[in-house]
Amino acid sequence: MTAHGFLLFDTAIGRCGIAWGERGVAALQLPEAREPETRARLLQRLPGAQAAAPPPEVQRAVDAIVALLRGEASDLSAVALDMDRVPPFHRRVYEAARAIPPGATLTYGELAARLGAVGSARAVGQALGRNPFAIVVPCHRVLAAGGKVGGFSANGGVTTKLRLLAIESGQARGAPSTSPGGGAFGFDPGAAVEHLRASDAALGRLIDAVGPFAMRLDRTSSLFVALAESIVYQQLTGKAAATIFARVRALFPQAHEGPTPAQLLRVSDEKLRGAGLSQAKLLSLRDLARRTEDGELPTLAEVHGMEDEAIIERLTRVRGIGRWTVEMLLMFRLGRSDVLPVDDYGIRKGFTIAFKRPEPTARKDLEKRGARWKPYRTVASWYLWRAVDLARGG
Repeated sequence: MTAHGFLLFDTAIGRCGIAWGERGVAALQLPEAREPETRARLLQRLPGAQAAAPPPEVQRAVDAIVALLRGEASDLSAVALDMDRVPPFHRRVYEAARAIPPGATLTYGELAARLGAVGSARAVGQALGRNPFAIVVPCHRVLAAGGKVGGFSANGGVTTKLRLLAIESGQARGAPSTSPGGGAFGFDPGAAVEHLRASDAALGRLIDAVGPFAMRLDRTSSLFVALAESIVYQQLTGKAAATIFARVRALFPQAHEGPTPAQLLRVSDEKLRGAGLSQAKLLSLRDLARRTEDGELPTLAEVHGMEDEAIIERLTRVRGIGRWTVEMLLMFRLGRSDVLPVDDYGIRKGFTIAFKRPEPTARKDLEKRGARWKPYRTVASWYLWRAVDLARGG
């Protein structure tokens, strides 16, 4: 093991940091508000560390952490930890916490009992609050008494803890991974790309320029939570929307996968507005919750057996949910193969770039050309979005 090095690396929850010493990983730092703060917190644990390429065993740990935070099943139990500077009791707590499997939780008191230290719940909590190996030592899986979430020392506090628990809950249920590949979609991406090449030479040239199809799915176990998130994200930057949605979820600390319709209907307008929701979005969420609770909307299981247009017709009855919102759900949550969001600005812009058409693109022209791409218009749409990225140099 190369001594005293550190690395910052990107994950689905932001830029994390890892430091290593002679005996293994010495620190794992979750993202702070800014990158310099992440680096500074990381180096508090190993002050002499220098930025360096990680040795193979650390790189494997990084890859496993990135996969886990992307929603994939990932085993961190074999990651070697350098605990030379860890007090003996803390070491025992961390070893016990590592035995909690993904998707499971214990309370501080239960973890203390496993250590043979009944009555030491407070001391266990203090040890986990000083955990220098976040995620690898999964302190987010340890809750306060009564199922309450308890504290979390990483940036974002309870909202970050809830996010980690939600990611792992999806793994424990066996939800499909968000990584690209036929197993995650209801179709074969490779066959789809070949069909598009054969049906449209111009689109084939775009495919060659972009490279492999790498669209990722964000699977959900709750249609209600997926639609609630879509409402919150409307007309906001991703970062601002993620912050507000995390605050909304934090109002329901025991609902690891997000609130139920009944829970959302019970919470006050003041609390929802305090989380950052506009009045329009608050009303939309109330309407979504009421219609879901009354059985007006299909369940996720029912949706899987419905045609795309039928889903669009049912879900657009909800205040604030239009066709485009449901099309994004069909593509990125349900993995449907043949969705072409003709009113999406990025799709139209990509079409003008890839097919050298004058702007603005007429809806009928996009629909006419898109008929060639059936039944894989979702894949074609993804490549049209990438055409815009290429034009921007991204």
